[in-house]
Amino acid sequence: MATYYPPVSFYFSVKFSGISTAEDASFSEVSGLDAERPVVEIKEGGENRYTHRVPDRAKYGNLVLKRGLLVWTSELADWCRDIIESDLGEPIVTRGLDIALLDMDATPLMMWNVRDAWPVKWSASALGADKNEIAVETLELAYSSFSRKSQSGAQRYLATT
Repeated sequence: MATYYPPVSFYFSVKFSGISTAEDASFSEVSGLDAERPVVEIKEGGENRYTHRVPDRAKYGNLVLKRGLLVWTSELADWCRDIIESDLGEPIVTRGLDIALLDMDATPLMMWNVRDAWPVKWSASALGADKNEIAVETLELAYSSFSRKSQSGAQRYLATT
């Protein structure tokens, strides 16, 4: 009989397509991998007992990435600045990114492939003379969709007893 041990959430990697620097792949937190199928209610004339509930288009939240504030420029920072400061005279350049949940050997257990991402917000944590915290920058990305797949390393999470 196999026993399943859920993976830990603190060991992961983030890779942007077209951006290869290690600093641009180091994040302390990733959130916003969510999808939902909203419901549209249709009221039919003459039918007062209920409404028809039908599925609407899939809806995806924004992806939020957090990391220690970089004090130098980077490929990722340049891409974000170019889009956020754009006058929209040129098309927005979207990027794909892969988020991988890793096992103890750094083998991907599960991967999320995020398609057509682009920055919608960049922010830095509050600065305060009375704080003893790392300065954190937050990058928020809109995206069109994501796909999820388990990797071959996931089989090692099933331990036989």
